[in-house]
Amino acid sequence: MEQLGTLLLSGLSTGSVYALVALGFNVVFKSTGAINFAQGEWVMMGGMVAAASVAAQVPLLLAVVVAIVVVVGIGLLSERAIVRRLARPTPLAVTLLLIAIAICSKSLVMLVLGKNPASLPGFSGSTPIEWLGLRIHPQTLWIVGITLAVMVAMHAFFERTLLGRAMRAAAAQPEAAALCGIEPRLAMALAFGLAAGVGALAGVIVTPLTLTSFDHGTVLGFKGFSAAMLGGLGSLPGALLGGVLLGTLEALAGGLVSSHFKDAVAFVALLLTLFWRPSGLLGRGEVERV
Repeated sequence: MEQLGTLLLSGLSTGSVYALVALGFNVVFKSTGAINFAQGEWVMMGGMVAAASVAAQVPLLLAVVVAIVVVVGIGLLSERAIVRRLARPTPLAVTLLLIAIAICSKSLVMLVLGKNPASLPGFSGSTPIEWLGLRIHPQTLWIVGITLAVMVAMHAFFERTLLGRAMRAAAAQPEAAALCGIEPRLAMALAFGLAAGVGALAGVIVTPLTLTSFDHGTVLGFKGFSAAMLGGLGSLPGALLGGVLLGTLEALAGGLVSSHFKDAVAFVALLLTLFWRPSGLLGRGEVERV
């Protein structure tokens, strides 16, 4: 029973990170209709920049802010200097371009920050908390709490604010939104900035538990994409559900079956979702009138 509780806590922590990565996918998808395959690299960059800042004797809180600002800047620069220059920024064209941006981002981190793994100290130290016979790392509580806060804030932004609704309108009908005074390119820039910021935050909060390096972004990106598809691409609550569910399944498979099956769970979940329910658990299927 104690082992099961430990596995569930581990799954909740990992799944919360996957949920944040999935949230980044959904933010860009809701605003542009494209799949942001650079999201995993932005998560990795957040952890790497924060670790490099702490290694340079920057206080931890300031290092977190620096990491988020740097990655948001890179996200905005990617949109402004590369994506915006597309003559016809269709979702497919933007998606393909984001794959190239992901590859360039990984190479940039390798050249600037090196290949060695990096780590961060825990936000509240590393002394385990005893609760009901379980030993909980303090960083786990930070990860879960920050994930819930970001999810609630992002949902409120897109559903309750005028700017969030304008971004959704620009993604659904760019021409109609432009006629109403909404600039689609500005909405795209805001989406990239939000996705980069969320990704950087995910990288910062998970690095105290797991080391990060320049090649960790690809795996995180794939698992975040799997979580987004599982919960429903474009659904913010679906990102949370998909991330936690995927993290829990991974932890149970690794702890009860074999650690060799842990990474395969994301592949299996993605395949089953595509075959059984392509719109995801909380996603809505599109209806096309002919």
